[in-house]
Amino acid sequence: MFKGIDISSSALVAQRQRMNTIAGNIAAVNVSYDPASDKEPYYRRIVTFQADTESLDQEKSGVGVQYHVKIDTDTPLRKTYDPGHPHADQDGNVTYPNIDMVNEFVNAMEAGRSYEANISAMQMSKEMFNTSLRILA
Repeated sequence: MFKGIDISSSALVAQRQRMNTIAGNIAAVNVSYDPASDKEPYYRRIVTFQADTESLDQEKSGVGVQYHVKIDTDTPLRKTYDPGHPHADQDGNVTYPNIDMVNEFVNAMEAGRSYEANISAMQMSKEMFNTSLRILA
């Protein structure tokens, strides 16, 4: 009976992680180094989803959503000429993250809409459960 709620709740957690990752990317768009390492450049983080067949019992609760945060090393980093910057190389170039603000905002809108869709699915499951209880009572 609660399969829909279990699936939607795992999707909500995954979309929340996606929004947090996007917010971190937007916050680091003009950072010339990764705050965690202090020397390496910051690379864009990407959240990927897949079916979670391990943690949920498929017979009782269905298949949920599992997420992984990956680092995008395929997209080249952005270089800007700024010889006065403390992180400039010998040529005066500063390396900035490979983050495209338009892409991040589109991803944020998509994650927000997916979050809303999962909340609607949870509400529909709740309404069906309540209707079933009213019919039985």
